[in-house]
Amino acid sequence: MTELEKRILCELQKGLPLETRPYLAIAEAVGCKETDVLQFIEAKQTENIISRFGLIIMHRTLGYEHNAMVVWDIPDNLVDQIAGEMANYDCVNLCYRRPRVPPDWPYNLFCMIHAKSRGFVYETLKIIQSELQIDSYQYAVLFSEKAYKQRGAKYV
Repeated sequence: MTELEKRILCELQKGLPLETRPYLAIAEAVGCKETDVLQFIEAKQTENIISRFGLIIMHRTLGYEHNAMVVWDIPDNLVDQIAGEMANYDCVNLCYRRPRVPPDWPYNLFCMIHAKSRGFVYETLKIIQSELQIDSYQYAVLFSEKAYKQRGAKYV
């Protein structure tokens, strides 16, 4: 990547500025033309390096203070199917598979639920367990106690 491309990427990672022409503002910040920024984004999308622009919502400031990472021990032959179904629930914000770390960590499926109450998290879990027929599998609910940092990924 050229130095200019690195500067553009660094600016994009900060988020789009709240401007009428955000790409022009980025161009001015890095010392190039607006078309250079747009061409860079298009090229990186074509290369599948940039797949989308997303929004980071500071959920705690919206009242979603009861955040739980729920970890599950799902049989390996079922985890992909169950994860795919679990990811379809609106209340599940993240859902991914990770390797177990025996003997202390038997869990291989993780999902994150942001809620306004602990009760909602537990009610939601009962529904998910019942509908997906996973109530017989071991799981743990890990509530967040304090947020130290929340931002999008940064690569440069």
